[in-house]
Amino acid sequence: MSRWSQSASLIVLLVVFLCSIATGQTQPADSEGHPWWQHAVFYEIYPRSFADSNDDGVGDLNGISSKMSYLHDLGVDAIWITPCYPSPQVDFGYDVADYRNIDSMYGNLNDFDHMVAEGRKYHVRIILDFVPNHTSDQHAWFQDSKSSRSALHRDWYIWRDGKASGQPPNNWISLFGGSAWKFDSTTNQYFYHYFYAQQPDLNWRNPAVEKEMLDTTRWWYKRGVSGFRLDAVGTLFEDPELHDNPILPGTNQQGDPNMENKNNTDLPEVHEELQKLRKVADEAGAVLIGETWTSNAAELDRYYGQGGNELQMPMDFMFTTVNKLSPPEFRRQIAAVDGAHGWPVFVISNHDIVRSYNRYGDGRNNDAIAKLMGAFYLTLRGTPIMYYGEEIGMENNDPTRREDVKDPIGRTGWPAEKGRDGERTPMQWNITRNAGFSKNNPWLPVPMSYKTHNVATESGDPSSVLNLYKKVLALRHTNQALLDGSYTALNENDPNVMSYLRSYRGRGVLVALNMSALRQQVRFDLSRLGFGQGALKTLIASRSSAKGNEVTLAPFGLLIAEVNQ
Repeated sequence: MSRWSQSASLIVLLVVFLCSIATGQTQPADSEGHPWWQHAVFYEIYPRSFADSNDDGVGDLNGISSKMSYLHDLGVDAIWITPCYPSPQVDFGYDVADYRNIDSMYGNLNDFDHMVAEGRKYHVRIILDFVPNHTSDQHAWFQDSKSSRSALHRDWYIWRDGKASGQPPNNWISLFGGSAWKFDSTTNQYFYHYFYAQQPDLNWRNPAVEKEMLDTTRWWYKRGVSGFRLDAVGTLFEDPELHDNPILPGTNQQGDPNMENKNNTDLPEVHEELQKLRKVADEAGAVLIGETWTSNAAELDRYYGQGGNELQMPMDFMFTTVNKLSPPEFRRQIAAVDGAHGWPVFVISNHDIVRSYNRYGDGRNNDAIAKLMGAFYLTLRGTPIMYYGEEIGMENNDPTRREDVKDPIGRTGWPAEKGRDGERTPMQWNITRNAGFSKNNPWLPVPMSYKTHNVATESGDPSSVLNLYKKVLALRHTNQALLDGSYTALNENDPNVMSYLRSYRGRGVLVALNMSALRQQVRFDLSRLGFGQGALKTLIASRSSAKGNEVTLAPFGLLIAEVNQ
């Protein structure tokens, strides 16, 4: 190669590198081409509740920025922040009034840029929540759309005449109760809303809507965002003929008839749009995470797309439906997601699901069970998405009176539905007032458990939930078998002990989890998998030990051990 060619090649490489920095792109995680998100640990933050920098009782972006060191030390590589755009807060930010700005309660775009910079300093990427299905009714687009039938943005939403006077266009029911249609007297038509009436659905069949939304993701990628969690992706399209949905027996918690949402969810066009969103994401080396409620592996598989051209990380919520410590059930769900044609994603809690500490806890051994569950899903083949506070054993703090409920779904469904306030309470940092979250009264009350379950106290306790999480996350980041290895279920007929082998190029890690309240002794024969019968080398243990190829597990004990060929 000539000197000129060498110089030209170096210039090209430099330009590519600089462009990668500007757009958030990076090279694959390793020489084998694994993308960065495959080796990353994600962490969901509810910005109202994480850290309050100005002591107004509500968390904010500067609060998140101030905790980047904690997140890095914990072992987090990317944070998913639930919506922080300008919003009337009818659904706590999922009613967006401006897709390209920050709500003043959280700060401003300068604060956002500072958060991105702090994230880079501590090697923590920023993932934003994107709400493509609907806007707020206060968004400028909808305000124009409702002004007249000939308005510029009229067809950006779904407007229809009623079946008859006083009757909506069809029988579709809103997820939050009542008809999914609201009459607007300004133009004497109904508009469609799958969620609250204050969240009118966008018309994705309009090319102008599609272009604006794709361009919005580009705008954020250029600002340093490394990807999006896509909210309610299955609801993007509706049957253009507005056929009624089939009615099912019984009623829901809001008292409405149960319904099969055949004509207003999971239409084929959804996947066409996901492919377009993915193309834009690929331009920036970004990741797309999907809120994908599916009932089987085949449905989950469709969200990966043909040849993996849709979502890189559709969330496996089927895993969260195992609301008990059941090795047989967990094995079934893991086998299902492993059978899909994409990289698995595992969660055990989020802002819409009762905290795992409560769902799996028995009231007596909750800390041990919290450690068990952390060791479990953080060592599976796939990418985990943690939920803030899970690493310290935060518990739900559900309201006991209707007048204390903040979540609209809790107010409309009380008492059968208490809402989601309980899993959204402030992060517990220390033993000071309000758990160190804010010097002012927080927007939701802090449970009394903050006196024992908080970052400061648990950091000094080697046997705490927090320190167990730190150990597992540190191991996960450095052990090739845990990063890239295959998953093999072990002792599959054991109803009490969940065990499996992660193996990669002759290296193996065995995980044994006692999901019962009784002491268990388990022997492992790994010879059929190409491993010898030598002694297991303990890497992490809680109330457990290994001798030779036999493991002794105390009630809810766990052991992670290295095995060799």
